[in-house]
Amino acid sequence: AGVYPVGMKIMATWTKRDRGLGIGLLVGALVLGSASPHLINALGGVNDWRPVMYLAAASAGVGAVIGILFITEGPYQSSAPRFRWRQVGRILAEKDIALANLGYLGHMWELYAMWAWIPLFILISFEERGINPTWASLAAFATIAVGGIGSFIAGPLADRFGRTLVTSVSLIISGTSALLIGFLFGGNPIALVTLALIWGFAVVADSAQFSAAVSELSPPKYVGTALTLQTSLGFLLTLFSIRLIPPLVDLIGWRFAFSSLAFGPLIGVWAMLALRRLPNADKLARGQK
Repeated sequence: AGVYPVGMKIMATWTKRDRGLGIGLLVGALVLGSASPHLINALGGVNDWRPVMYLAAASAGVGAVIGILFITEGPYQSSAPRFRWRQVGRILAEKDIALANLGYLGHMWELYAMWAWIPLFILISFEERGINPTWASLAAFATIAVGGIGSFIAGPLADRFGRTLVTSVSLIISGTSALLIGFLFGGNPIALVTLALIWGFAVVADSAQFSAAVSELSPPKYVGTALTLQTSLGFLLTLFSIRLIPPLVDLIGWRFAFSSLAFGPLIGVWAMLALRRLPNADKLARGQK
C-alpha cells in the first residue's frame, strides 16, 4: 500500500491529457499482481503458502530494482514543499477533494472485501455442485484479473467523457452485482462466473479515476500528500468491510452476505454526482468532469 500512492504521484508527473489512462494502467498492473496467486494455485504444484510468499517477495525485489534504475519523475512535476500536518487538514477541508475521497471510500468498502471473499464464495459454491476446486481457482483468478482490463478501458473513457460519469456507472454496476451474486450461490456455475466477471470488471474500473480526480483537484505541489491521504483512508476502511463478511455469512448465509458491500457504491455514486455539480469539477478530465 505504501508503494501505491508514490507510484500514482510519479505517473501523474508523466501524464496530463491522458492521466486517467496512465493511472488506469498502473492500477491494472496492481490488479494482475493481486490475482496471480490464484493462477499459481490453479496451475498446480503449490500445496503450501510459502512458495507463493517467496515469489511475491522476489517480485517486489525486482520491482524495487526497476524503480531505482529506470523510474524518474516526468515533465509535469512540481517542487514539493516540506510535509506539514496542517496541510492534511486543508486538503480534507476542500469540498471537491472531500467528495472525491468519499467516492473512493465507497469504492474501497466494496473492492477489497470482494477480492478477499469471492474466491471462497466460488469454491464453496462449486463444491456444492461437485466441481473440481481447480476450476474455482481459475474462476477466482479471472474474476480478480479482469479488473485490470476494466481499469485499462475506463481510463480513456474517463478522459473523454468525464471521471464522475465513468465512476458513477462503474459503481452502479458493481453495487448491483454485489446485491445479485448471492442468489447464484450453489447454482449454475456458468451464470455465477459470468456475473462474477462483470463484478470483477466493474469493481476496479473506477479505482484509478478517484486517484486521477484527486490529482487534478489538488494543488500540484501537494498531489503526493493528497494521494497518500486518500489511499491511507481507503485501506483503513477495508479492515472493517473485510472482517464484516464472515459474521454475516454465519448470520444470513452467502446468499445475502455480499449485499452489505452495495452500501459503498451507493455512497460513492452520491458523492461523485455531488462533485459533478461543483464549479471545481471543471478541473477534471480537461473540463469533462
